[in-house]
Amino acid sequence: MPDHIKFLLRHAAFGAVLAAGFVGALLWLNVGNLWHLVTHTAEGPIAVVMLLVFCTITFGSAQIGYKIMTLGEKDDDEPRGGRRDAVRVLDAIPVPVKVAVKTPVRGDRRH
Repeated sequence: MPDHIKFLLRHAAFGAVLAAGFVGALLWLNVGNLWHLVTHTAEGPIAVVMLLVFCTITFGSAQIGYKIMTLGEKDDDEPRGGRRDAVRVLDAIPVPVKVAVKTPVRGDRRH
């Protein structure tokens, strides 16, 4: 199996462990009376499985993203980059505009 697939699966599994701990803590601490809700309804086990699956997706994705973002080299601190060219600024030039002035016609009520 390629190394990058192993990397993704390893960190997704770590995220799944975190999600299982999170869901377990939610149930154990009875947040929002969740323990009572899942143990006293017929749909309770389905709700726990769904909560576990969606938390696994969330925590697994966050763990994979975190590990990918921290893959940079250790000696990554030297300044690199392109030249710092000056940004060109366009100067506004006033342009004269001729406007014909209309004089009101006598008896016209529009003002």
